[in-house]
Amino acid sequence: MANENELLTENAEYLEVGIHIGTKTKSPGMKQFIYKIREDGLYLLNLDTINQRILISAKMLSRYEPKEIVVTASRIYAISAASKFAEIVGAKFMPGRVMPGIFTNSNRADYTEPGIILMSDTRNERQAIREASKTSIPVIALSDTDNWIKFVDLIIPCNNKGRRSLALVYFLLAREYMKEKGLIKSNDDFKYKVSDFEAKVEMKAK
Repeated sequence: MANENELLTENAEYLEVGIHIGTKTKSPGMKQFIYKIREDGLYLLNLDTINQRILISAKMLSRYEPKEIVVTASRIYAISAASKFAEIVGAKFMPGRVMPGIFTNSNRADYTEPGIILMSDTRNERQAIREASKTSIPVIALSDTDNWIKFVDLIIPCNNKGRRSLALVYFLLAREYMKEKGLIKSNDDFKYKVSDFEAKVEMKAK
């Protein structure tokens, strides 16, 4: 199991997928994770913090049984990466919009009582965070520089819009979760590739 100062992958891979590249907008809560602004106006996130938060999140998730974990995703790239994570660890996956009452109304046929929620984007999945806040369900959220982070218990600062960035985040979360659970002993035991988490991009005919 990695310690909080150990890199989960090489810095070069983090940079290559643009995991640290934010937007041109900065929300008050995300200011603490930004280390500079590029000449084109894009905010850049701190790589050391990203690495550390992925590991801490995996440790936090590992305290729960797979069936207690709910993963939400709304954007197409996030759906692909998050669904693969949920498949590997055995979590419940909720794509698209979370319906009002799903975590709060026990009379609903689809009522779910998660122990923890892993969220891909607080903006697009705002209903999920509202539901969680009403029932004190802990929330881990992938958050870009423009994300609203109220009611989030643990933030993973990252580019949560890019296809390759999302794939790498969820790949690392799945691998570290499995290690923390004792299901695998080393990185080599994890038989998946980052590309397994990527949304497939259709090539347009010329």
